[in-house]
Amino acid sequence: MMITANIEVGEIVKKFPNAALIFKKYQIDYCCGGKRSLEDVCIEQRLNIETLISELTMAFENTSQTDTDWSVSPIDNLVVHILQAHHAYLYETLPRLSELTIKILRAHGLKHPELENLFKTFHELKLELDSHLIKEETVQYPAIREYLKTNNLEDLKKAVDVIEELESEHDNAGAAIKAIRKITKDFFVPEDVCETFRTTYKLLEELEQNTFTHIHLENNILFQRLKELQ
Repeated sequence: MMITANIEVGEIVKKFPNAALIFKKYQIDYCCGGKRSLEDVCIEQRLNIETLISELTMAFENTSQTDTDWSVSPIDNLVVHILQAHHAYLYETLPRLSELTIKILRAHGLKHPELENLFKTFHELKLELDSHLIKEETVQYPAIREYLKTNNLEDLKKAVDVIEELESEHDNAGAAIKAIRKITKDFFVPEDVCETFRTTYKLLEELEQNTFTHIHLENNILFQRLKELQ
């Protein structure tokens, strides 16, 4: 893969998934903001584009390309992967984080008032994601399965018609996750806190990465492939 200034950041991660780790280091949004060119991102975030291209190219050349290419893999396989790697993860992790954010707010809220904002922002994110998962699993994914069985364009239309709404929800979730990173000062753990606090921040950072990958697979791959079929 030739990495150039005008290539979209979402396209880079589509072809080279490990680029997500580099983008995470520079806090580059490759999911909701995946349609931006590498050059535009570097201008916006005041990054040196030559350095970034060099780092991406070196990582690509030194990585064994064994990851599944979801841009060409069967669409039903991609849907199953999203369900297993991301929806299942959220069903397990969101309730756990709900309990943890309450615990650390009660235990450390007086000394760390930012935890009240963290609690509120996380639960806004949880509400958004809970509703979003239901919509995908009861509307879009069944329509995709029916289309793949019958080749009926009405089923494909149902899957495509909901994309704009799902992308808007992705934007809301992405904004909430970025807000959480800001509130936690990049998940920095103060010295005067308990192990539960450390666990919470570690899990929030893990949630960020899993959700960004989830949104990337849908915005930049699944949705685009559905539109191309239509």
